[in-house]
Formats: sequence, structure tokens, C-alpha cells
Amino acid sequence: MGESYSLPNMAKLGLYKLIGTKNHLPNILVKGCYGKMMTKSPAKDTTAGRWEMAGIILKKPFPAYPNGFSKKIIEKFEQKIGTHILSNVVASGTEIIKELGKEHERTGFSIVYSSADSVFQIAAHKQVFGLKRLYEACQIARDLLNGDNAVGRIIARPFIGTNGNYTRISNRKDYSLTPPETTILDEIKTSGADVVAIGKVSDISCRF
Repeated sequence: MGESYSLPNMAKLGLYKLIGTKNHLPNILVKGCYGKMMTKSPAKDTTAGRWEMAGIILKKPFPAYPNGFSKKIIEKFEQKIGTHILSNVVASGTEIIKELGKEHERTGFSIVYSSADSVFQIAAHKQVFGLKRLYEACQIARDLLNGDNAVGRIIARPFIGTNGNYTRISNRKDYSLTPPETTILDEIKTSGADVVAIGKVSDISCRF
């Protein structure tokens, strides 16, 4: 953050004290509490971060699959969903549907891919494959990927379009691992207070 930025409200909360830059609002009175934190969990992904904020510290990171998922996992998944799949690589979600969207439309086979995070992502066309079927495939994957292969999230990635022009849509759904122990959110709910999950937090926390 350079001298061209002026964020007086954030400055009142101590922002410039945190980032170590010269405070170009020298007369501002800091009214908030501020501090720096770092994660304790040996992981850097959506599930690990949200779990830690709720009080769960991981002992080991969730498994990642930089070379794709094992043949055994894919064969079990294909058997349970009743069709073959396309891909099984680490890829950009927008690029993989651009590359394989036509083949998906032709065959009806879902597109499976991962990323740097611990995720098993399934992309499928809303009209060709259907949302209900996509969500069912994700639940199958969630039930399958446990134990040593317990990825942090299974993600439904529906898209629309045709003839190489595809767009991902907002019907995404995350199937996260269930937190293995009581969280701060559970304690709040048990005490009688409300817990409101905004966005995909409900999917990540599983119980709200």
C-alpha cells in the first residue's frame, strides 16, 4: 500500500500500524484493536482456514493431487456413477470446460479435475448432465473420498453454453468434510444464539 491510498476508516482501525507503511494520516486516532495472526494448521485452503477460525487446528494437511487422482479412485467413482469421466488433471476451471466442453456434450461424461487445493471438482453442463445428477455425483465422490483420501472439498461446477462457448453458473455447491470436533460455532448455537452462514460458509461448516 503506497502513499496514493487514503483509507481513513481503516486507518482508525489500525490498518497502517499493521502493514508497516508510513502512516500518511499522522493525526488519526486509532479507535480499534488490531494485531497480526498466522495460521497454525499445516495447510492453506478454504476448509483448513475456516475450520481454524472456528477453533479446529489440523495436525496434517488435507491430501492434494498434483498429478490427478489415482486409477483406483477414478475407477470406483466411474463404477458408482455409471459412466466414464473426462480429464482427471489439475486445471483451471474455465480452461477445462473450454477444452473439454464439446466432448462432454457429445459423450455426457462429467469432467473431473483438481487444483493446488485439496479438492475434487466435477464440471458438468446444466442441460446435458443436469444439476440433480451433478449433485448426486458429488455426494458419491464425498462418500468415496475418505480416510487417507479425505479431500477437503468436493465441488460441483455446473456450466451452460454450447459449441465451445461455455460459462460457469452460480449453482456451484461445495461438499466439505464434516468438522471432526465441536467448533466455536457449535458452542454458540448450543448456547441458544443464532449462527448465520453467508455464502459458501454453510457448505464448509456443514452443520449450519
